[in-house]
Amino acid sequence: NVRSFSESMAKKTLLNTNHEPKAMADTLDKLQVLLQLKDRPEHIECFDNSNIQGAFPVAAMVCFKQGVPDKKEYRHYHIKSVTGIDDFASMREIVYRRYKRLRDEQKPFPNLVIIDGGKGQLNAACESLQTLGIYGRFTIVGLAKNNEELFFPGDSASIRLDWNSPALSLLRRIRDEVHRFGLRFHRDQRSRGMRHDFLTNIKGIGPETAERLLRKYKSVATIKALSFDVLSTEIGIHRAQLIFEKLHGV
Repeated sequence: NVRSFSESMAKKTLLNTNHEPKAMADTLDKLQVLLQLKDRPEHIECFDNSNIQGAFPVAAMVCFKQGVPDKKEYRHYHIKSVTGIDDFASMREIVYRRYKRLRDEQKPFPNLVIIDGGKGQLNAACESLQTLGIYGRFTIVGLAKNNEELFFPGDSASIRLDWNSPALSLLRRIRDEVHRFGLRFHRDQRSRGMRHDFLTNIKGIGPETAERLLRKYKSVATIKALSFDVLSTEIGIHRAQLIFEKLHGV
């Protein structure tokens, strides 16, 4: 439809032209006005959780500076304190870990933090900032997927930016980037977990042996290509024989 086509064109325009310093500066200025930010949001960070039916829960954070990705600042997180599916608790954990590190290392905070989700995820993130004693040091908002709604802490109603505004296009691009980054990490972890399970399902092979082999050789296929002598040097003759026979159908 016309709107979808216009949204697509708007995104292409953003990607193609807004990397130019002047165009991106204008977009950041508009975003500053629309969100009533104290400073131009030259440093933006965005968080997202990723899990499938509670398996391999992970999270991701992306960083944009001057409106473009700063990939060396991207971060992946294994969720450590949460069992099962709890997006709020997961968000609370990763926001706490990120900004505790920045606080402790006395590194600059972002101008704007985007939480992928609605009020629940946003409130969880704010709780972590309050625990750290840094709430209010920068602006934090929630960006809900369904209607592209923005939530501010404490506000009962959301706000909606003009659907074809460069400012909203930038927010969507950042949100899409954290989705992409987080999903790729989740798939990697899920694939690694399946490989780990394959090895530990071999009677006599424990998780430490599986982890040691996968850390060094990355995949079951690479392990299968090892000679028996190399494998036995790594993990001993008995365990090497168990794995070798399983992989080669001996």
